[in-house]
Amino acid sequence: MSIDDAQRPLYEVKANLFKGLAHPFRIRVLELLSASPELSVAQLQVETGLEPSHLSQHLSVLRRHRLVLSRRQGSHVYYRLANPAIAQMLAVARALLLDLLRADSAHLEQTEGLPALQGAEA
Repeated sequence: MSIDDAQRPLYEVKANLFKGLAHPFRIRVLELLSASPELSVAQLQVETGLEPSHLSQHLSVLRRHRLVLSRRQGSHVYYRLANPAIAQMLAVARALLLDLLRADSAHLEQTEGLPALQGAEA
């Protein structure tokens, strides 16, 4: 199945969305913002433990991919989710991953009863 020219832009936008999500610290920032109406850069730095320059880079990626919005108030910059659906997407992703981990755990438990193999250390 190929992607036709009419479908390509939508798939490119979706791919860019996932590029924006493609780092653990960016996911953490989005989860923090999901739990609060908005947070300052200083608050995000405390919560993530990131150096200011690294946090700034991650926030820049999130802004570029339109996942967060920012506003300046005096010398402080505040961030919030660009759309409430982002929080829903993160919740669905977490539920999916927990289901996958439970399934993996069940499979691992099933292997514990297997007989030992000669020459295997475990």
